Amino acid sequence: MNDNRIEGTKHEVKGAVKEGVGKLTGNTSKEVAGNLEKNAGKVQKNVGQAQDEIDNDLDD
Repeated sequence: MNDNRIEGTKHEVKGAVKEGVGKLTGNTSKEVAGNLEKNAGKVQKNVGQAQDEIDNDLDD
């Protein structure tokens, strides 16, 4: 597991929490910021997964 997967997961969770807090408090800007961070984390996690798959294929 590489750093992109770990960091992506952290951003995804942090963004989801921020988005939820924004929804609960009616703070649209916090909700949008959380959504963006969550989605950026998903992308970063997927990049890490792809890197791991490439590394595994190269090791075979």
